[in-house]
Amino acid sequence: MADDRTPRVARPSLSRQLLPAVHGLLARPLSSYYLLIASSGLLLLIGLTMVFSATSVKAYAENGNAFATIANQAIYALLGLVMFWICQRLPASTLRDLGKYILGAAIVLLALLDLLGALVSVGAIDKPILGPIHANLLWLYLGPIGLQPAEFAKLGMVLWGADVIARKGASLGHWRELSRPLFPMVGLLFVLVGYNDLGTMLVLLALIVGLLWAAGVRLRVFAALGVLGLAGVGLLVAAASGGAGSGAAGEDNYRLARLTNFLQPIEKCNLQEACYQLIQARSAIFEGGWFGVGLGKGVLKWNWLPEASNDFIFGVVAEELGVVGCGVILALFAVLAYTGFRIARRSADPFRRLAATAITTWLVTQAVINIGGVTGMLPITGLPLPFISAGGSALVVTLAAIGMLASFARAEPDAAKALNARPPARWVRLLWAPLPPVPPQRQPGTSRPPVDAGADRRR
Repeated sequence: MADDRTPRVARPSLSRQLLPAVHGLLARPLSSYYLLIASSGLLLLIGLTMVFSATSVKAYAENGNAFATIANQAIYALLGLVMFWICQRLPASTLRDLGKYILGAAIVLLALLDLLGALVSVGAIDKPILGPIHANLLWLYLGPIGLQPAEFAKLGMVLWGADVIARKGASLGHWRELSRPLFPMVGLLFVLVGYNDLGTMLVLLALIVGLLWAAGVRLRVFAALGVLGLAGVGLLVAAASGGAGSGAAGEDNYRLARLTNFLQPIEKCNLQEACYQLIQARSAIFEGGWFGVGLGKGVLKWNWLPEASNDFIFGVVAEELGVVGCGVILALFAVLAYTGFRIARRSADPFRRLAATAITTWLVTQAVINIGGVTGMLPITGLPLPFISAGGSALVVTLAAIGMLASFARAEPDAAKALNARPPARWVRLLWAPLPPVPPQRQPGTSRPPVDAGADRRR
């Protein structure tokens, strides 16, 4: 009897079916732009949801209105979207010019904030109030308007630093060109930001490292800068902890305890208050398990978990949405990091490449420090989680930075060619974003310049 069975054809695995589709999507001209909008938009939506969950009960108990805090956060988000829209429309030349003004204004505000604190420390004034201006920790209030100057310093440092380094070009390989005027500005920020806000200073240092790496600075320079950076951070901690004689001495010892308690078992914590945050954050993660107790059903946010809507909002996410919810947020930040560095890699303009690298490094580093502090993997520094934590200045500045990244994504050579080949309707360009400039055509016989122009110098 003949065997008429036909041979089986092996089916390709699921990964072999998905990978070509993913590669095809990523190869599209505007894929960077859409990935950026999708990841940042989802993070913003999750952030507004979690802020409402973390604040609704407390807001109802204090004000009789469960929507009091989320209403303010929604206003900040709306203002941030307006800044996103404005920054997406600005050309790179305008952003380069704005950098020095934003950084200069941030330095003036930081100096004013530190001046009020110094006057209180020496007894010149009883409270940090000077006419219509008053300070509260890291916040400076100009009449009814409150803002955090350090947040604007990040944005200003991105634009000013990228402009300075892009102008130096190949001469950046010399120490003299590298140190002027970048290092004096870093030293000034060390004084104005580092003493009061070590976490923000660490983010600024990471941002500067991102700028120098994108510029192609040699590895031995990074080693020297790393030693100087660690010495500077140690000096800031020692100087703050040695600030006896002022009312902030307990706060300074508290900062030192945050850093030292990370290096020892939780049972041997020196200060109960410093350990209390870490204990409650771990309790939130433990209670959440894999799938969480349910959105809005967490209980540790009811005055058990400190700063539940701000620095420790990731603990609320862990309790209510579990490991799965935390994994979604981590995945979105990973997509944002991939997209930001992809935009930097594909940018032909040195300023766009440097600024995109610095913005991505800033946001990712801040997220890593915040999540690492909440989970106990890093010392607690009091940084907000980008997009997720409550706060006006941080959210507005973050969305403005995303708007710049969106502008850079549309200016990628392939994206610019595609948009100019089939331009959208005029009303779309007026309401959303103008067409990016067409990249210059390569002359026949010339080789394409390398994506990382500083790679040779780094070697």
